[in-house]
Parts: sequence; C-alpha cells; structure tokens
Amino acid sequence: MRKTTLLLLCCFFSSFIFAQEYFPKNDGVKEQNNNYIALTNATLFITPTEKVKNGTLLIQQGKVVASGKSVVIPENSVIIDLKGKHIYPSFIDPYTNFGMKKPKKAKRNGRSAQYKPSRDGYYWNDHIRPDQNAIDYFSYDKKLAKEYRNMGFGTVTTLQMDGIARGTGVLVALNDKDGAAQRILDDALGQYFSFEKSVTSLQSYPTSLMGAMALLRQMYHDASWYSKGNIATKDRALEALLNNKKNVAFFEAGSKSNNLRADNIGDQFGVDYILVGGGDEYEMLNKTKQTNASFIIPINFPEAYDVSNPYAAKYISLADMRDWNQAPINPKVLSENDITFALTTFKLKKPKEFTKKLKKAFEYGFDKIKALESLTTVPAQLLGKSDEIGSLKPGRYANFLITSGALFDDETTLYENWVQGTKNVINTQDQKDIRGNYKITSGGKTYDVAITGDVSKPKATIKLGDVEYPSKMDYSANWVTLSFTDKETNEVFRTTGIVPKQGDGFSGKMVNPDGSETDFTAVRQKGGISEEKTKKKSKTEKPEIVPITYPNIGYGFATKPKQQDVLFKNATVWTSEDAGILNNTDVLVKNGKIAEIGQNLRAGGAKTIDATGKHLTAGIIDEHSHLATLAVNEAGQNSSAEVTIEDVVDPEDIGIYRDLAGGVTSIQILHGSANPIGGRSAIIKLKWGEDADGLIYDNSPKFIKFALGENVKQSNWQSFNRFPQTRMGVEQVYVNYFNRAKEYDAKKKRGQPVRYDEELEVLAEILNGERFISCHSYVQSEINMLMKVAEKFDFRINTFTHILEGYKVADKMAAHGVGGSTFSDWWAYKYEVNDAIPYNASIMNSQGVVTAINSDDAEMSRRLNQEAAKSVKYGGMSEEDAWNMVTINPAKLLHLDDRTGSIKEGKDADLVLWSDNPLSVHAKAEKTMIEGTTYFDLERDKQKQKAIKKERNKLIKMMLAEKQNGGKTKPPKGKDKREFTCETIN
Repeated sequence: MRKTTLLLLCCFFSSFIFAQEYFPKNDGVKEQNNNYIALTNATLFITPTEKVKNGTLLIQQGKVVASGKSVVIPENSVIIDLKGKHIYPSFIDPYTNFGMKKPKKAKRNGRSAQYKPSRDGYYWNDHIRPDQNAIDYFSYDKKLAKEYRNMGFGTVTTLQMDGIARGTGVLVALNDKDGAAQRILDDALGQYFSFEKSVTSLQSYPTSLMGAMALLRQMYHDASWYSKGNIATKDRALEALLNNKKNVAFFEAGSKSNNLRADNIGDQFGVDYILVGGGDEYEMLNKTKQTNASFIIPINFPEAYDVSNPYAAKYISLADMRDWNQAPINPKVLSENDITFALTTFKLKKPKEFTKKLKKAFEYGFDKIKALESLTTVPAQLLGKSDEIGSLKPGRYANFLITSGALFDDETTLYENWVQGTKNVINTQDQKDIRGNYKITSGGKTYDVAITGDVSKPKATIKLGDVEYPSKMDYSANWVTLSFTDKETNEVFRTTGIVPKQGDGFSGKMVNPDGSETDFTAVRQKGGISEEKTKKKSKTEKPEIVPITYPNIGYGFATKPKQQDVLFKNATVWTSEDAGILNNTDVLVKNGKIAEIGQNLRAGGAKTIDATGKHLTAGIIDEHSHLATLAVNEAGQNSSAEVTIEDVVDPEDIGIYRDLAGGVTSIQILHGSANPIGGRSAIIKLKWGEDADGLIYDNSPKFIKFALGENVKQSNWQSFNRFPQTRMGVEQVYVNYFNRAKEYDAKKKRGQPVRYDEELEVLAEILNGERFISCHSYVQSEINMLMKVAEKFDFRINTFTHILEGYKVADKMAAHGVGGSTFSDWWAYKYEVNDAIPYNASIMNSQGVVTAINSDDAEMSRRLNQEAAKSVKYGGMSEEDAWNMVTINPAKLLHLDDRTGSIKEGKDADLVLWSDNPLSVHAKAEKTMIEGTTYFDLERDKQKQKAIKKERNKLIKMMLAEKQNGGKTKPPKGKDKREFTCETIN
C-alpha cells in the first residue's frame, strides 16, 4: 500500500536527485531531497541468482541503499507496496552506437588511390584512430532511449564504430530527466578495435582482412617502440593508444573465424580482448572455448527464406539454410559450455527486435537465468562496472524493472523501468490484463474473440462461426474499443466497453453498421482460439535442429574422418620415384605413413582394398592456387610482405572438397599479383573438415609471392599516385626494399635497437635463405632482371610461376637454379602472354628445370591430372615425367619432397586411388587419402548427395511452415563466391 502519493515522489525526488552541490540556486527556493523510496513485498532479484521473496529495495538519490529481506525502512521514506510483483536489475547493452553521429564518408575523385594519410600529427595510417573519443560524437537520443527502456535496458555502451582502432566509448544511463552530468557514467570507457577500415578516409591500405591484421600487429610494435622514447616526433594516435592501455579492450570480430584471428593478435601482444562475435560460434565451439575469451554476442538470428518458388529455392545454399535453422542455438550452446558472454542488440535492423529474438533463443533451449545474467551481471563485469550497475546490491545505481511476474514469461508484463532512481512507466500497473478468450454476445449473435499481444497493446482475432473478421483494437485506461468488418458486406461494427476491476469479462455498447446501438457482454472462456494457438505453438517450441557437420556446409562430415591403416592390393603404382610405375603391387599404410611397398604384403589389422585394375598415385600438389582463402591481394602498397595468407585460410571453401575429388591433396595458396612484393603463402593439406590451423602444414616451408608485369605497375589503370609505373620502376622497388632489409638485418645482428618492422623482417628472411620466392612472371626480360637482382643480393629465386616465356630462358633458369610452375596451354588472355606456347613445360623440363603444372584457377585445380597429360602430346613427354609435374616436382619446388609427392616408404600417406590411368580423361579419383585418412570417397560422395537432397527438402518444408505460421521471410539471394586467380586484383 502506498503511504505517500507518486506525485510527491515525482515533484521532489526526481527533481533534485542529481543536483550539483556547487551549482547556484537561482530558479526558486530549493532544498536537497534526502527522502528514501522503499519498494516492499516484492519478489526481489538482487542478482539473477540471488532471489528474495517478500523483499525490500531501498533507494535514495538514485542509488541502492539496501536490498533484501530484513531492510530497515527510515521514517522519511516513500513506501510502495509491490505485493505480487517482481523486481529485477535493468539490462545493459555493452555494444551499441546509440546517439552516435554518423561518420561522414569520404568521396573519391577519379580512380587514383590515396596512399598517404590525411591526418597530420597522427599515425601513418588513417584507419588507426585510438585518439577517437566517442563522447565527441555523442548526442543523447530520447526516442531511441525510450525504445531501449521499453525492452528493459537501463544502460548502454556506445561508440563510434569507425576504423580499425576506434578509440574509447561512452557508458550512458538511459535517464531522460537528468542531464549529461548524471547520465554519462563514463566518457572514456574501454578501447575498441575491428578489422574494418574507417569510412572517413580513402587511404588505400589495408585493402584486405590480412592487411588489417598486419596493420594491427605493426601498430602494437610501433606503440612499444614509441613508448620507449625512440621517436622524436609526437604521434597523437599512439599517445592515445598508450594512455588507454589499461582500459578494457573490445574487438568487433564478427564471425567465428575472426574471433580466433582477433584472439591470436591479442595473445601475441598480451591483450585480452572481449570479442564481439558473429552469432555463429556454435559451429566452432571447441576453438571458441580454447580462446578463454569473454564475448558479446548478437542475436540477429536470420529470417527464413521464402522458398515458395521452387526455382528460386534452388539458389539458396545449404549453409544458408542451416544458418537459419541452427543460429538460434548459439546462446544455449555457449552457456552450456561455460563460455562467458553478454547479449547485445548490435546487428539487429532495429533494436526493438531484440525481445522477439530473445524469445526465439528460449524456444531453442536458452536458460532464462543465464539470459538474465547475460543482460545484467555479465555485461557489468565485462565493462568493469560491477560496482555501479548490473545488480541491486547497495551502492549500485537504482536501475531496475518492475514486472507482473517472472521476467521472461510470455504472460508477464513489464510495468516500469527505473533508471538512476527515475521511474519510467512502460505499462501502467492499474490497467488490467484482459488477454484471453471471450464470447461476445450482441444483437442475437455470438462472436468468438481471442485477445493476444502485449498488455498495453493487445490485438484481437474475431470469428463468427468459421468466418474470421478483420479487426482493430485499442485498450487504454481500462477502456476497450474494438471494431471489426464483415468481409462479405463490408459492414463495420464498433464496440466500446469498460473493464471492471473485479471479474473476468467486460461489457458495453456495440454500434451497428446502421448506427443503432445494442448492449454487449464479453464473457471469458476456457479454450477457444487463443488456447488453440497456444497449443499449436507449444508443439513447435522445440524446433528440430539439423546436425552440424565439419565443415558446416554441404558435403561436410557428420564426424571428422579418422586415420586408418589400409592395404591397397594389386594396384598399378605410380611411384614418382626412380622405381617408376609398378604393376600388381601392394602398398601398406600404417599410422598415416607409407609403411611398405611390394607384392603379397600382409594386411595384419589394416583394412584391405582390392585395387586390381586400378592405379595408385601420390596425391596431386598444386604449386599455385588461390583456393581456400578469404582474400587474395593486399593491394594498398607496392610491398605487402607483412601480410600472410595463413591469416585468412578459409577451411569452408567448397573448392577444397572439389579438389579432393580431383585427386589433389596439397596446395600452395599464393598471394595475388597486385604489387611487386606480395604477401606470404600458406601451404596446406586439404583435410576437409579441419579448421584453418589443421590445414596448414606443420613446420611449413616459408614462401612469399613476388610479381612482375602489367599487374604490378598498373600504369594502364589511371593509378598515377602509385610507384612503380614502369617495368624499370619495378626493378628499383626490389633493389630499394632489399637494401633497406639488408641494413635492418645488419643492425639486428650487431645488437642495435631497431623498430620491429614486420615487412623488413620477412625480406631479411629472404636474404638469409630462410624464405623462398615464388614469382608471377611472363616476359623474358623481366625474368632475367629478377634473377640478376637476386644474384646481386646473393640469394636465388625459388620458382617462376606462370613463366609462359620460360622456353626462351630455360638455360638461364637452370643455371640460376630456379624452377618453373606453368600452365599447360593458356595464352593470349592479355598482351604480355602473346608468346606463350603449349611446348613450354616440355622445353623447360628438357633443360633440367624442375617443372610443375599449376592451376591458378579453382576449376582447373580439380583436373590437374588432365592438364599434366597435355605435355605428353605437346613435346612428347613421357607419361611418368608428365605425372611428376603434378606430384614430386611441385613437392620439390615447395621443399616438401621429403614428406610427400611420391610413393616411398616413410613418406606421408597422401594417396589417390584412380579408376583408370590418372592421365586419362576417363580416370576418376575413387579415394583420396591424406596421412592415412580418407577425405574423399566416391561411393561416400554419392551417399552425401542423397543426404543433402533430403536435408534441403526438410529445411524447405520447415521454411514453408514458418511462412504459413506468420513468420517473417526474406527472398532468396545467392552468395557471390569469388574464385580468385592471379589476375584478380581487388
């Protein structure tokens, strides 16, 4: 029972709660209000797990004074009796752009790129903006604040989401009544990072994810160097980065794989990022858990696709269908695996969608106590503000919710959201909840009415018999206004009635279409339309979740394949060794290695495969590929030695599986040819179903991509700000960078302090013989030039790739010791390859050059066996020599020939069983094995195709049901999966 009116509360308490004591009082006679407010007899949740029945919450001047069972209420208290009500801490959103001024997007003039920074006195890269303070861009948004409060939020963190290093954020209480001095709880909260460039600058670097990662690493190295006083000039960006070093660090990663990438950077530099995830962490649960990171998780679960058009439905990938089906389990899975996370409205089209998405997470099994923690105590902890917000312990801000019952129950009404002791009414406690089923009788007719929706904004479904009438409903101050239309006659009926405080029904007047009035009575019923809907809904409350596979796309494995001992019997064995081709030969695989080669071998415990009439070879190796990468070029500078493809390996690229079906077991993923000095390579085994780390070779040889020709000088592209513009300039780039790397390396070896430079570190590895160059090349003059540059600095080029004029300089290549990795018969696709001939590979091979056939193309990669066969026709190469060009020769070029590339005892069991001569167009890879594990099996593939078809049909039916039940859908949209080649510049 209230002992003092709420008017007294509003007039005194709210007005003076945050008055600054040193401000002059010139606008009236005022006194400090030191009264208390005691909210009594409530079910009080001090924290999500600390529940007190018949508890009391005592607040004063916007703070919690006491909370619990036996609270002493001072005499000067306003007492509010909340018997039957619940009190919870208000929610916290730890990652928003609430009230942020939208950054102004820079405009480009012409095609020429911007290479230099536009900010003077700051870091050399515009996208590093740790000096950016969100408070400078902030303006409190009352309308949006109300939307957040209506969902239960009392506090939000906001930041300027612009740049790779984004500066600090602001912690804001959603308190409309008091000014910034009270509602801004922290105006320099945290430090924020991402992989996304600033829109306010056109500075070209970085152009890729791997460039963003390299830039972040270099930023930390530079900050360390700067902090030691080694830089004479002032850098305001690095100053800010160092000043905020003790702040909590947040990283907007945005996907399961980027979570790992960001965490790896943090581990390298001792920064424990709180990761803003992508909602797909459930797909990589073990790796996610191994980060030991805390997360902020969006719940922007995707809508179902509209699959009513069967033709359009064909263009929806199975991965996207699964995403719709599986994504809502993410909160449940994370909580069950003890991964600390807070929830956020981030990534939702509109914040008000949050409540609906959260309910969906509950349908998928998310625990409600865990949900409350993820909205209160956990975000407070992550923000380092547990002593201020997130609970109702003494000393915390009086941010709390008053509800009619258990917080997340469908029937529960959120009445009030108090922020810093200021009451905000969401739904009046005086208004009765009239949701339910009724029979309305008027004028001799009886209508079935189901009232659903929110307490304050209910909606009605009206039926007369089996005919449903379109209706509109308004409910305010316990008055009900309901109108409905007879669709056959278009006649409109209007009712107005009062809801009494006692009883289950209501009554009033109905205005008929002719203007006459009749009395009506609405009698509450059991069962009826509403309960039918509830029962129907309850049947779908536990949706069927299709199984996760490895990887979680089409053709993934239900369980990861395991290594197996195998004996191949009576095969034609292409050894790619001096032994040549062996007929009717057995090969025993044990513990992932080739254990024995011979005839009449015993299987022991190994599985026996009859290979009679079939051919067994080493797995194909593609020396030059751009499969399985999320980026191919870092094109923002003329040298990008600091980047590495290993940072952006994509284990979910379907090209991996297709390559396995073509007998490919290893590839070198090369950087593209956008600049003279490109990025470092990733050499991987195509272990379909493993994560990126599981694909990369252990103790992998170190490679880097260089490039010559049209792509790197870009003089025909109006890129006039960029050096080099000529082939002469390309040579000078190499000489300049190697001179700098030589000087840098010499200083290190002398023990002199140097600014750690990731780019020069890599180039120094080349000079020291620790890293090998694979160079994109076409024209003989440039090929000669680079060999001379290398000899000048006393190292050798490892491989010329493409090398379509290799036949002109094969003798010089052999003398230099460089290999050639070429196309079988590509030519005339641009001017500088007009002199290409299909005899190129045979001629280089005949001159003693280690020669390989590569793909540089996703489609060609899966038929390299046929590409190799072309040299039998063009140049009269033997079948064995032709086959060596896709097995042992690329292994030699990649310095892997001691591990793979041939069938030899002790080597990795990277093997392919072919149905026919592997050089034949009729040959099919029946089994492709890597280290004794079968990653492709032709019969298993047929089963997978059937299973995929069945799963697609199941998911389509689910989506159709979603639409029929009134769920939102979106039109099908196929993903543009780019297939990279060397000619793909951006």
